[in-house]
Amino acid sequence: MNSEIEQSKNLPMFLDTKDLEILRLLQVNAKLTVREIASKIHLSSTPVHERIKRMEKNGVIQQYAALVDHRLVNKGIMVICQVSLKEHDKKMAQLFINAVLQFKEVIECYNISGEFDFMLKIVTESMDSYHQFFVNQLSEVKGIGQTKSIFVMNVVKQTHQIL
Repeated sequence: MNSEIEQSKNLPMFLDTKDLEILRLLQVNAKLTVREIASKIHLSSTPVHERIKRMEKNGVIQQYAALVDHRLVNKGIMVICQVSLKEHDKKMAQLFINAVLQFKEVIECYNISGEFDFMLKIVTESMDSYHQFFVNQLSEVKGIGQTKSIFVMNVVKQTHQIL
């Protein structure tokens, strides 16, 4: 039963136009109340609440979060770090992933195709703190072959809205 639920979370869920409207509104402002959403999409509160709960249960809505400007919370450096592994097997990849999941500096990690295997988005206080993180933590992960650090000069567009 649990494996069926987990497997169903990987399959696309049918979403009608009202579901999509709810998602668009929540992506812009996750603090909207059910009543406010209902008013905007011309439904009553009960079906809106049920739709939101269904989308949460099915993994369409994964979490609610506050977007924070990294510069205003003393995280002045953003780095895109590309990583390739020495060996390309499941065990080595899992070791790398487990290590990355422990690093508070890594705010996003993607398994990618091409020259590198992973792309990390890292925020730290300064160039020195990034250097310390890189030398003392990231480079200590077993199995890393090559890395490439790209320092973000300015964020031109950053959004979480996919609909």
